[in-house]
Amino acid sequence: MEKPYRPNITSAGRPLTFEVEAVNERGERLPTPIAGEHPLTLYLDKREIVTLMTLGQAPEALTIGYLRNQRLVGSIEEIAAVQVDWETDSAAVTTRKGAKGADRKLRDRLKKRTVTTGCGQGTVFGDLMAEIDAIELRDDVRLTEESLYALLDAVRRHETIYKSAGAVHGCALAAAGEILYFIEDVGRHNAVDAIAGRMWLDRVDGSDKIFYTTGRLTSEMVIKAAQMRIPFLVSRSGLTEMGHQIARQVGITMIGRAVNKHYLLFTGNHRFVKQIMPTMLA
Repeated sequence: MEKPYRPNITSAGRPLTFEVEAVNERGERLPTPIAGEHPLTLYLDKREIVTLMTLGQAPEALTIGYLRNQRLVGSIEEIAAVQVDWETDSAAVTTRKGAKGADRKLRDRLKKRTVTTGCGQGTVFGDLMAEIDAIELRDDVRLTEESLYALLDAVRRHETIYKSAGAVHGCALAAAGEILYFIEDVGRHNAVDAIAGRMWLDRVDGSDKIFYTTGRLTSEMVIKAAQMRIPFLVSRSGLTEMGHQIARQVGITMIGRAVNKHYLLFTGNHRFVKQIMPTMLA
């Protein structure tokens, strides 16, 4: 059986934490881990696109996922190579240049930039809403309350950089309560993009998966989940008015304030199956 196409990529992850000295409330000097933060400038066929501040956990996946979610490349097959070089803080993407009109499409997208509510200031290229109406999510999949609780417990138990150093956001892709990927970064959108990149590299279908994030559910977060065809979006945080509006429009099942056995179901109620308790039957 022929292996699926995979671009030539480096494996240039950075150390995730660094140790510095801090003084506590008792005047004691303590070695303390802190999260890394590095600039990474993305080049697409030698054209500078953006500089991301990143933890450096999965720079190649982050690069691919960013290009995917910004619709700057249409498929993993368009990418020939991703070369990350931390000496120059750069990620150079070379395409196979097989898509007719790709240069023109790229130029059109780069003309329009929207500053978003991402950590710091995020940027989205092109029209945020241009492709929303064309997105169709599966309606034949369900998320049970039991599976939601299992996911929240799995996330709680997961060993994270946040537990040791703080200062990061985490995102997970899950199926039936089992974590498939868990990525942390200094910005929540970086973590989303890195997972999107890994999904492309590993040919993972998102149409029956659950996406979990520690960050708030803004319009951009909802759009990215929908672009990955993921029907379930869960956050331990809250959401914005536009995020709620777009979630209703695309029909995504969105759950916020999800911690331990607490949650708020905002949209897409038809996919959520609540556990029937004995008191509910009385």
